[in-house]
Amino acid sequence: MSFGLGQTKVARIAGALALAFLSPLTQGATGIGNNLEDRLLAGHNRERASLGIPPLAWNELLERDARLYAQQLAQLGYLEHSVDEPNEVEPQGENLWAGTHGYYGPEQMVGLWIDEKKDFKAGIFPNNSLSGDLENVAHYTQVVWRSSRAVGCAVAHGKEDDFLVCRYSEGGNVIGEEPF
Repeated sequence: MSFGLGQTKVARIAGALALAFLSPLTQGATGIGNNLEDRLLAGHNRERASLGIPPLAWNELLERDARLYAQQLAQLGYLEHSVDEPNEVEPQGENLWAGTHGYYGPEQMVGLWIDEKKDFKAGIFPNNSLSGDLENVAHYTQVVWRSSRAVGCAVAHGKEDDFLVCRYSEGGNVIGEEPF
């Protein structure tokens, strides 16, 4: 295939643009831990925007709670949901994730929760799973819960795995309500 002078120029410009877009990847600007908060929040809000749900705001108090619990999970070495405090007026929502240390970026972490959408059906919670198993959609419904307005997340590193905890206010997955 031969290129004319004009096509060669276009090919060079396209190549330069491709290098410009890829340079952050080669320089580590989008490394797994870089801009973690922004990337986790963006992952949540992209899905919410696609459904017309207001975006979540980042909350440092939720982040602090998430960090403390992520550190506990990293020491424990496996996932276990936290226990709601009986005196808590507005319990936080919670999503947990674990995966091989250093392998997953924030987009993949939140993306796995969003992938649960494939089993989601509209309706009153907890009847939102096409398979009938609430566990197949509970992370997704928390991400898109209409009355949640804030999120804070943290990652802690265990011996072999990374542990992500996201905390939400207001907590979602409320029995008898519609997710959105």
